[in-house]
Amino acid sequence: MSLSIVIPALNEARALPATLATLPKQAEVIVVDGNSSDDTARLARRWGATQITTPPGRARQMNAGAAAARGEYLLFLHADTLLPGQTARLVTTALQHHHWGRFDVSLQGRHPMLAVIGAMMNLRSRLTGIATGDQGLFMRRSAFMAVGGFPEQPLMEDIALSKRLKELGPPACLRQRVITSGRRWENHGVWRTIWLMWRLRFAYWRGAEPQRLAERYR
Repeated sequence: MSLSIVIPALNEARALPATLATLPKQAEVIVVDGNSSDDTARLARRWGATQITTPPGRARQMNAGAAAARGEYLLFLHADTLLPGQTARLVTTALQHHHWGRFDVSLQGRHPMLAVIGAMMNLRSRLTGIATGDQGLFMRRSAFMAVGGFPEQPLMEDIALSKRLKELGPPACLRQRVITSGRRWENHGVWRTIWLMWRLRFAYWRGAEPQRLAERYR
């Protein structure tokens, strides 16, 4: 199998089936459960995914999934994110010319600002060469190994990995979109969440400890 899809999950029984239904049949699928208290692990197995369990922590879970994967290419996907059609072809084609890449993203929800937020995330990613986990990060296994995988920190692990991967080359920025849930934005308030995320990113850029930022994020 040339493509392995790694999905870290924690109590995602509600969102996971829809995500699994969009995955390319030719890909290896690994769901890494962080000791969920709901049916996440059982649902993953029922859908035919390889299911492994680790202590919770998104970076730790994704690293464990990558270690278990057999594919030449790795795609890290949030449990509430839907992939576009022809994902396997898009990823494998992009990785013929790049070490890594990501998709554009659309945030799903009722609030009209979610479309603006998604557009700004995509623009910022193109300008900076930094991608987030919401955008479906993918890479060659060799690139993932070369940078040491995800740093096992409680927040901003995707930003940290992007910075490492940029040293190998710029990302492939695919215009095909993944659709990810805007539930956090709506549950916590869109404007409040925008302000919080910008403050956290600025603090991280200034060198703040990820553990302290994670406490503020919760």
